[in-house]
Amino acid sequence: MKKLISSIIFVTLTLLATAQKGKLFKGMYLQWGYNKEWYTKSNIRFKLSNGDNFKILKATAHDKPDLDAVYKKPAEISIPQYNYRIGFYLNESKTKAIELNFDHIKYVVTDGQTARVKGTINGVKVDGDSVLNPSTFLHLEHTDGGNLLHINYVQQNTLLMNKANTRPLITFLWKAGAGINIPRTDFTYRGDRFNNDFHVAGYNFSGEAGARFYFTKRLFLEGTGKTGYVRYLNALANTNTSKGNRVRHGFGYFELVGLIGYDFKF
Repeated sequence: MKKLISSIIFVTLTLLATAQKGKLFKGMYLQWGYNKEWYTKSNIRFKLSNGDNFKILKATAHDKPDLDAVYKKPAEISIPQYNYRIGFYLNESKTKAIELNFDHIKYVVTDGQTARVKGTINGVKVDGDSVLNPSTFLHLEHTDGGNLLHINYVQQNTLLMNKANTRPLITFLWKAGAGINIPRTDFTYRGDRFNNDFHVAGYNFSGEAGARFYFTKRLFLEGTGKTGYVRYLNALANTNTSKGNRVRHGFGYFELVGLIGYDFKF
């Protein structure tokens, strides 16, 4: 994960340096924060190298905020579900921006649920209900994490000016974007656990809206609600012993995001 974050920051700084030569951007902002998610049910397809090929229909899942880690291990701020954004203003009034958006979400298929399983297991056709249990059947989670990386277009408008009428105090903003998923999938099958590698595994798109409150001219808090769709085309199910194990599924989500940010003027 640290290598992934370092690569993203390097690309961003390179983009910034290149853009400034042509004076494309009028300023930038940096943000860090945390999130909470809710997911729709998902049909999850497993295609394994041992020949097992089946679907779990309408599986339920939940997130894993781990927000208590913020005070238990404050030096490890990336344990919880987190967000960071790097935005570039396209005009002097800051009403338009392009934003690099990274959401470290966690997706955990709920253990103990009964779900319909359809396909082939051990060479036998199956079509019936089964309890999702890690020791007897399986467990799946994208918890290091779901990792949604995308580009947003951002539109911002002033709702309230400060008393001196010299700068915005509260603004409304909306965003829309799309990008790729870079998960690390933790998969347990019949008691054997495989914690896989980070890789590009699919795509996502989303819309977002909320508000900013400026404490000062540059320091602000941002709160938004976000909804979108995530599609995993080839999440890894087991890279430790064999190749060809893949997971495919898609789901909708709703996310609450809280961030602190800082504006920089060029």
